Amino acid sequence: MPKILENIQFACATCRIVIYMLCRRLCCCLSLPLPPRPEINVICLGLANSGKSSILAHLSGEDASNVEPTIGFSIKAAQFKDCILNIKEVGGGDKVRPFWKHYYSGSQGIIFVIDSACLEEDLDDVKIELSNVLIEPQLAYIPCLILASCQDKDGARSAEQLKLFLELEKHCEGRKYLIESCTVTDKDIKTVKAAFEAYIKLLLDTPSIKGDTIEMSPAQKQAETRY
Repeated sequence: MPKILENIQFACATCRIVIYMLCRRLCCCLSLPLPPRPEINVICLGLANSGKSSILAHLSGEDASNVEPTIGFSIKAAQFKDCILNIKEVGGGDKVRPFWKHYYSGSQGIIFVIDSACLEEDLDDVKIELSNVLIEPQLAYIPCLILASCQDKDGARSAEQLKLFLELEKHCEGRKYLIESCTVTDKDIKTVKAAFEAYIKLLLDTPSIKGDTIEMSPAQKQAETRY
C-alpha cells in the first residue's frame, strides 16, 4: 500500500511539472511581440484646395478644423491594422506642380486627390497633371488611388464620370489602380477609410511590397540616376 501511494504521489508530481512547463511555454508564446507592420511610402498629389490636407489630417488623427494649405511638402504617418502609410503630401499650386517630380523618389504608391465639384477648367488641369504623373518613369507601375473628394458639394461628379473623362483605362494600362468617391466631414470619414482600406489591399498585393523591398523597374532605376 505505501508503495502504491508513493507511485501515485510521483505521478501527480510529474503531471504538475508537465502542466507547469506547458503553461510556461504557452505564456511565452502569448507574450511574444507581434511582427512589425510594413511601412509603405506613398506620395499624395492633387491640385490646390482638392482636399488633400483635410483627408490626411483626419487619417493621422490630427485636428482638421483649421487645416492650412500645404506649401512645399509635409509627411504624415497614417496607422492601419495591416500597415503604416508614410504619406508625403506635396502642395498643388500652379507654381509648385512643375517641381512635383523632385519628390517622387522612393514612392511605392500614388494617391491623387480630385475636387469632384471643381470648375471645368480646373478639371482640364487635373487631366493634364494626372496623365503627367502616370507617365513619369519614377512612378512606373506602382499602384494608384484616385480620390474623387467633396462628394457632398453641389455638382460633384461621380467616380465613374471622372474615370471616363480622365481616360483612366488608357493612362493606367499595366498599373493597378482604384478610383473611389469620398466625403470628409468632422463627424464622418467612413468613405475615406473604406477607400484607403481597399487601396492597402492593393498595395500589400504588390510583389515588391510583399517582400519588404522596393524593386524598381528599369524605368525607375534610370529615372533615379537622373534626379
